[in-house]
Amino acid sequence: MSNTLKTVTQRIIERSKDSREAYLADVDAMRNQPPAPDRLSCSNWAHVVAAESAEDKVSIPKGQGANIGIVTAYNDMLSAHQPFAAYPNQIKLVARSHGATAQVSGGVPAMCDGVTQGQPGMELSLFSRDVIAMATAVSLSHDVYDGIMCLGVCDKIVPGLIIGALQFGHLPVMFVPAGPMPSGISNKDKAAARQKFAEGEIDKAELLASESASYHSAGTCTFYGTANTNQTLMEALGVQLAGTSFINPGTPLRSALTADSVTKLLNQTSKGSDYRPISEVITEKSIVNAIIMMMATGGSTNLTLHLIAMAAAAGIKIDWQDMDELSRATPLLAKVYPNGAADVNHFEAAGGLPYITHQLRSQGMLNEDVVNVMGEGLDAYTRKPMLDGKTVKWSEPVTKSGDPTVVAPFDQAFAPEGGMRMVKGNLGCGIVKVSAVEERFQSIKAPCRIFDSQDAMKAAFDNDELNQDVVVVVRFQGPATNGMPELHKLTPYLGLLQDRGHKVALVTDGRMSGASGKVLAAIHVSPEARKGGQLAKLKDGDMVEIDSHSGFLTAHVDASELDKRTPAQAPADERTLGRGMFAKLRALASNAEDGASII
Repeated sequence: MSNTLKTVTQRIIERSKDSREAYLADVDAMRNQPPAPDRLSCSNWAHVVAAESAEDKVSIPKGQGANIGIVTAYNDMLSAHQPFAAYPNQIKLVARSHGATAQVSGGVPAMCDGVTQGQPGMELSLFSRDVIAMATAVSLSHDVYDGIMCLGVCDKIVPGLIIGALQFGHLPVMFVPAGPMPSGISNKDKAAARQKFAEGEIDKAELLASESASYHSAGTCTFYGTANTNQTLMEALGVQLAGTSFINPGTPLRSALTADSVTKLLNQTSKGSDYRPISEVITEKSIVNAIIMMMATGGSTNLTLHLIAMAAAAGIKIDWQDMDELSRATPLLAKVYPNGAADVNHFEAAGGLPYITHQLRSQGMLNEDVVNVMGEGLDAYTRKPMLDGKTVKWSEPVTKSGDPTVVAPFDQAFAPEGGMRMVKGNLGCGIVKVSAVEERFQSIKAPCRIFDSQDAMKAAFDNDELNQDVVVVVRFQGPATNGMPELHKLTPYLGLLQDRGHKVALVTDGRMSGASGKVLAAIHVSPEARKGGQLAKLKDGDMVEIDSHSGFLTAHVDASELDKRTPAQAPADERTLGRGMFAKLRALASNAEDGASII
């Protein structure tokens, strides 16, 4: 076992001792309660089964078979979730074939960050995670289920479902994905079109044609952003069947995997032969495995927030220092956009997660003594699912890369370290994603320009005010200020400045998209400007340095000078388009380094 793996895992176990014990005590209290048929009154049960078949009106209250609660994030607008429309009926039919039942217990909101990028709705995005967590708990509060099936894929949705499901830690949980859409135009061509539009070289109709050729059908977006990083982590945590993340929608294998998920979940309920509650699956060791998989694949920076919140829901305390140490000990084994030219369909064809898991295991880079929905240990996660007639089987372990330019063996890694690093200094601490940034751009020292919004930065770009080496600071974007929106709208402009030969970087207390790429960005800076962070004291022209190698984020301004400066004031709160409803949540939000959570 890697020394870093062992050291960090043990540190997390010791740090989490009291909170983990308290969580498991709550799980035991729920597990030891009387069975549902004895707890609920006849009136309670009548409501549960009022709309069910005559047969189920008898069997469900008697507890004759397991009853699965389905929590779904289905909606038509979100392409990754549109395939879920047909899942509940399939799940019910499979459950019935095993003498069990399934009910849609509730729906949770599922917004698309691709629609709200650069728009006011993005200010609701991060907090939708905790709203989803609470909606999941409400959905399951009827307390008549023996297992939980979660239908979700994208950014805040999967973390929210996990946080909510962990409140029912005595029940087994199975995540069922929908899979990525087939490949459209290359991500490189898509990014190039965006930069051409920013330069005024193409018009809006041409840009829309490019975007529509990329986002063109049902399924998850094909770049390796937050949605697809979520899928990687669900396998690494052990709550999703092995090798199922990147199977396209509408295929026979996709349908068969959904059916197999139901069968395995039923067997893992207390009425099955292999009881396996989520509290035994998500542990300190599986959380560390998830971090390592995120680093080895160059995953989304958003998960540096979500993993902290997910772990906390299971009584486990992790932090950015843990992630930094694990990233520095984990080689980068995947090149998937924005870290490379390939998309997730190419990644899957080249060997995908089974190959990455095999490579990490071969070097002792994963905790092996874990439990998951496939059984014990990690061997199953080195194998690909396939159809034998109508039956799902798993292949032999995937030991060779199908394309070394996309997934590399351990001894030919694309970089000796993983995808992210923590930076800190007199401006606070933040996260840098380095896996998509060329080595020559991974450090910078330059004068800063201060902005309080993306639009202000764009206006300066349009006025040719930024044609120089510059550290762009976009502040008052933290969770307590405006909900910590992603700032992906900045990406084309920053990329253009860099392409013109300037050294460029971004510093912000906001987030960048999971698709953020080639420009150095110190994000999630904590404490945020509104809560005493030094970003509020910066002025145009201050020299700012970011060095991702040494983990350095600082303003070269004397401490006495910074102390004397009056902090800038946050812009007035916006209340339109639903944002006013979230004012109290913003006031409750924790710092980014604590997961930016209100729970």
